[in-house]
Amino acid sequence: MVNRFLSLVAMGALLFPAGAYARCEGHVPQPKPQNTFAQDVGRKLDRIIEDGWIEFALYEDYRPWSYEEKGKAKGVDVEIARLIAADLGVEPRFRLVAAGENLEADLLNYVWKGAVIGGHVSDVMLHVPYDSELVCRIEQVTFTGQYAIESVAIAYKGEEYPEKGPTPPYFRVDPVAVENDSIADFYLTSLIGSVPKIHRYKSAGAAMDALASGETLAAMGPRAQLEDGLVRHPEAGLKVHEPPLVGFARGKWTVGVGVNFQHKDLGYTVDMAIEKALADGRIAKIFADYGLTFAPPQR
Repeated sequence: MVNRFLSLVAMGALLFPAGAYARCEGHVPQPKPQNTFAQDVGRKLDRIIEDGWIEFALYEDYRPWSYEEKGKAKGVDVEIARLIAADLGVEPRFRLVAAGENLEADLLNYVWKGAVIGGHVSDVMLHVPYDSELVCRIEQVTFTGQYAIESVAIAYKGEEYPEKGPTPPYFRVDPVAVENDSIADFYLTSLIGSVPKIHRYKSAGAAMDALASGETLAAMGPRAQLEDGLVRHPEAGLKVHEPPLVGFARGKWTVGVGVNFQHKDLGYTVDMAIEKALADGRIAKIFADYGLTFAPPQR
């Protein structure tokens, strides 16, 4: 399973040095959405206020960001969505969605057009990576509301590495857990080859379970998902660090929200709500409540 928030193109940008992404020269714009029924292209801000509710598209089974527990949506992104809804004075509704083959498919299905069969767009999608290359390529979506920086890290058993945490070259010898077909999987494979010491699991959470149980000595992936494993396995003596990653041009990236390009007033309003919650510490507190390190975006 690929990382839920990165398209294959975005993965390539993280693994290899990028060109002049700040410019849009050379990009061929995608076709503009065709005229469709109103419910297929989302709701205006005035309609959201009038209806008294706002719908957020969130990835399912994606701890610690968004997941279901005892029939209720939980996670960092869920709590950020609640902040946005409260700022607008409306009720939050959560739509937990499956990740598609890539980010473009997710944005098409949940933000600007809707799935071909029985699909509708949500008002806002959270955990959308902000990257100027994506902004240039996907014109149907307004990328805004950046609320955190994610980074690639390594979790490890403290007793196995008492002096300092491991770096990728260790994994030529020491077993390491990764999510299958994830950014960490691609990186380690490109760096050290398909050695048997790379153990692949269906999710980053499963990789952390393997580390906690002693199947591997380390795990590599997005820091928040690794730290969630520390929270779930406090008895395992696990630690997380971010060592230098050779050949990793962009080991950090910013996440924000995506809104249908036709509803820029909604995008501005959501962005303002997030900016206030960053300024007064409410978003930092959400991360702390989930036992996660918070890295604020450069706004």
